[in-house]
Amino acid sequence: MFGMGFTEILIIAVIAILFLGPDKLPSTMVEIAKFFRNVKNTIGTVKNSLEEEMNVTEIKQEALAYKKQLLDATDTLEKVTDVKGTINSTMANLGDDLLNDDDEPTAKAPKEPQTVTFKKKPKKEDTTDV
Repeated sequence: MFGMGFTEILIIAVIAILFLGPDKLPSTMVEIAKFFRNVKNTIGTVKNSLEEEMNVTEIKQEALAYKKQLLDATDTLEKVTDVKGTINSTMANLGDDLLNDDDEPTAKAPKEPQTVTFKKKPKKEDTTDV
């Protein structure tokens, strides 16, 4: 017990009886037992508190990991649903394409010149027999 042998404990008991006397020795032994019990309870409470704190730390780390995943998912969702940005980039690309194609004709020129008149065209007569 506490790294002491039987003879050492016996010597301490004899010295305690001499100094305290037989009247105070039992109450002193009860007080010493209460002290060791309180120390044991305090150590157990500290141990439980540390375990809870370590568990809280793990929970915080998991919560931060979930938060990071949610933020990444939110960013991805914003990129996918960013219709306005997509339209703006598409319009910018179309504008660039139109500016780059100035040297090449976009439509073929008509083969025959066309004239615009407001004269009525003659109707074709129906030549089918009834």
